Amino acid sequence: MDDHWAGRVPAQYGVAPRVRIGQGKWFNLLWLIPIGLVLLITAIAIAQGLREIPAVQDFLSRYPGESALPANAPVGLPAWVGWQHFLNLFMMVFIIRSGVSIMADHPRFYWTRHSTPGKDWFRMQKPVPSDPLYTAKEDSITLPDGVGLPGRRHSIGLARWWHLGVDTVWLLNGVLFFVLIFTTGQWMRLVPLRWDVIPNAASAALQYLSLDWPVENGWTNYNSLQLIAYFITVFIAAPLALITGLGMSPALSTRFRRVSTIFNIQVARSLHFFVLCWFVMFIVVHVTLVMTTGALRNLNHMYASQDNDSWVGFGIFAASMVLVVVGWLAATPFTYRHPRTVQKVGFALIGRAERLFEHIDSKPGQYTEKDISPYFWHNGKYPDSEEYQTLQAGNFADYTLRVNGLVENPVELTLAQVKALTYHDQITQHFCIQGWSGVAKWGGVSMQTILDLVQPKPEAKWVIFYSFADGPDGGAYYDAQPIEQMSYKLTMLAYDLNGETVSFGHGAPLRLRNETQVGFKMVKWIKGIEFVEDFSEIGAGFGGYHNDHEFFGYRQAI
Repeated sequence: MDDHWAGRVPAQYGVAPRVRIGQGKWFNLLWLIPIGLVLLITAIAIAQGLREIPAVQDFLSRYPGESALPANAPVGLPAWVGWQHFLNLFMMVFIIRSGVSIMADHPRFYWTRHSTPGKDWFRMQKPVPSDPLYTAKEDSITLPDGVGLPGRRHSIGLARWWHLGVDTVWLLNGVLFFVLIFTTGQWMRLVPLRWDVIPNAASAALQYLSLDWPVENGWTNYNSLQLIAYFITVFIAAPLALITGLGMSPALSTRFRRVSTIFNIQVARSLHFFVLCWFVMFIVVHVTLVMTTGALRNLNHMYASQDNDSWVGFGIFAASMVLVVVGWLAATPFTYRHPRTVQKVGFALIGRAERLFEHIDSKPGQYTEKDISPYFWHNGKYPDSEEYQTLQAGNFADYTLRVNGLVENPVELTLAQVKALTYHDQITQHFCIQGWSGVAKWGGVSMQTILDLVQPKPEAKWVIFYSFADGPDGGAYYDAQPIEQMSYKLTMLAYDLNGETVSFGHGAPLRLRNETQVGFKMVKWIKGIEFVEDFSEIGAGFGGYHNDHEFFGYRQAI
């Protein structure tokens, strides 16, 4: 595969991660390294000084760091805990790396559904330039292949298959884990059951900071600081990863309006990022403490179900780490060499869930004009053919929309005739697959009106929308849509945007809106519409230009 893979997007590197301070200043997060080191040294000195105070010594004596368990709590760790340790670590490698690649496709975070440049609270990219035709795709950045999965700029199609596909397996494994901990009583070792867990956690923290560490007895009971960390990871962070992930689904967000009014895509995306940070921090701290508080005994607990200092657990751990490292090193090269395999396996894992969400018909009326976003990103490769430029120069007076294929009444409609059809408008939120969003008022004609006009034949199962624009690799841009979604209330051909004619950058003269799908499927600069039985003979046969060339999926309701 050549260096121009993934839509011929050249490499572009961002800036160090930074967060907004106040209205216009940014703090470079790399400064946290020296600042954190100074604070850690200071905290150690303070903790050691505190331990010399008699009252603190009495506190440590009263609360040694470990809260008592119920009498019927299990002792020891069964073998399945070791398998869970390995499987979770192995899968989290791919989930985290692909998640970082997804984040790099729109390397900015916001707290409102309006992804307005200059209003982001976190970014890994320079400020958005003033060019009015600057696209979200241009804003994406490249990651090192060993960090991102895959890493190349705008490889989000494959990153999502890795992320969502492995997520599916991780969630199934998580369900098994919950069943096992509640049927074996292991949950009692992971859930705070007494009020004294708080002072004991403070005691354990003080002992760690003073470098006179608490006595480790993980075979029978975790110290309270460990207990709280495990509880947050298992019962808060893991479920929140699922909830915030689903919060970015256009189908669910436009259906469950009361929830999405507050818990919008950008809140979900930002919280999803915090969950990522928690998992990374937990892994680093957890591994560090395992290795520095009696590695052999701890590894025997985790991997060999033994409470001794033998090398059995270390051997199993070492073998598991070989698999993790091999998986880490092989994932990106395999993805570059076999992208279609990644696409197909990913679809096999998550495709059924995508299809379930597609059948959710959204309802209009969630937003009003006061909710319209002040900025709506441009995206896609702009049409530059002589045919389009001629039509644009004539204000599309000679434009004709051809609707044909498996229909009883094929038509060719001028733009004036399209506008003469029953007018439909809606105020809806746009969900870009890259992560940005925006609310806009669209006006035009409902696709149900088009269906009534052309009368599709029973064998028509898909509707193909063709664009005047070519894709980045050449060839006409197109996308396939399930015919049942064409009768949804919020599926339309738009020629107005926020009370004005749709601009060139947003898809003039006509663009598709289908609010159960992510943005790349809403074809702009529409040239024609064709009703077909299947799409296997169109393009490369994967259901859309992005699917053919950048390995996206034809079902993208998540």
